[in-house]
Amino acid sequence: MAEYVTAELVTINDDPTMRERFAVAGFLAGYTGATRRSYGTDLRIFSDWCTDQQLRLLEVQRSHLELFARWMEHEGRMRSTIARRLSTLSGFYRYCHTEGLIDVNPAVNVRRPRVNYESRTLGLDRNELGALLVQAGLGSERDHALVSLLALNGLRISEALGADIDDLSTERGHRTLSIVRKGGKIVTIPLAPRTGRALDSYIGERSCGPIFLGAHGARMDRHAADRTVKRLAKHAGITKRISPHSLRHSFITAALDAGVPLRDVQDAASHADPRTTMRYDRARHSLDRHATYIVATFLAGASRPA
Repeated sequence: MAEYVTAELVTINDDPTMRERFAVAGFLAGYTGATRRSYGTDLRIFSDWCTDQQLRLLEVQRSHLELFARWMEHEGRMRSTIARRLSTLSGFYRYCHTEGLIDVNPAVNVRRPRVNYESRTLGLDRNELGALLVQAGLGSERDHALVSLLALNGLRISEALGADIDDLSTERGHRTLSIVRKGGKIVTIPLAPRTGRALDSYIGERSCGPIFLGAHGARMDRHAADRTVKRLAKHAGITKRISPHSLRHSFITAALDAGVPLRDVQDAASHADPRTTMRYDRARHSLDRHATYIVATFLAGASRPA
C-alpha cells in the first residue's frame, strides 16, 4: 500500500496538469455550498485565461495576476467582481504556498480595485414588490410559495432551494423554517402567515424531500428559480432587471422603509457586518437626503432682493 501511495505521489509531481488539479481540489475541499461553487467558478475562469496565455496555473507570477485584472477591466467586469476573483486567487495561492506546491505566493502584493461600499441597486419599491406578489399568487402554487419566501423573508436563493420539508415546524405559535446560512450555520426563522399558507398549499401531501421541486421531480435549481422570478416580474409589468437576489434586496429596503430597526434588519438578513445592512439604507436615502436640498432651502431667503 505504501509503495502504491508513493508511486501515485510521484506521478502527480511529474505531471503538471495533475499537480494543478490536485491543488484546485485541495483548495476547494475546504469549502462547501455556494462558497465552493463561487470559488470554483473563479478558478475556472482564471484557468481558462491562463490556458489562452499558454501559462501553467502553478507557474503564475504577480505580473500575470495584474494582467488578468486588466483583462477583466477590458471585458467590462465590475470592480466588485474583479476584487472578488482576485481575493479567490489570493486564497488559492496562499493555500498552494502553505502546502509546498509553490515556492513563492504570487498574490501577496496584488493590487485589488477599491469597491464602492454603497449599494447602487434599489431593487423593487413597495408597489412593484406588491405587484409581483399579486402576480405570483395568480400563478402556480410553486410560484406563489417561492416568491413569498424570497420577498417576505429575504432568503438567499441557495437557502430557499436548499430547504427540505422536514425543516418546517411550529414553535410557540409561529410557523418556522430551519435554513442553512452562509458558513454552514443553521438558524430557525419565522414565516409570515401568507408564506406559511403558500408553502403548505404547494407541498400538499408530500412529507419529505426538497420543498421546491424542478420539472423532473428533483430539487429545483437556481436557473429555474431565476427564470420563474423574471417571468413573473415581466407579467407584473416590472421593467427592471430582476433576479431572485433582487427580492432579498427588496425585502431589506422594505423593512427599513417600514421602520424596522437596523439591528433587527441585520439579524433577519443574516448580515455578519452591520455595514452590509447600512449599504441598503444609504442607497435609499443618498439622493433624498442630500445636503444640496437643505442648503438650497437655507439660502433661499438670503438670495431674495431686499
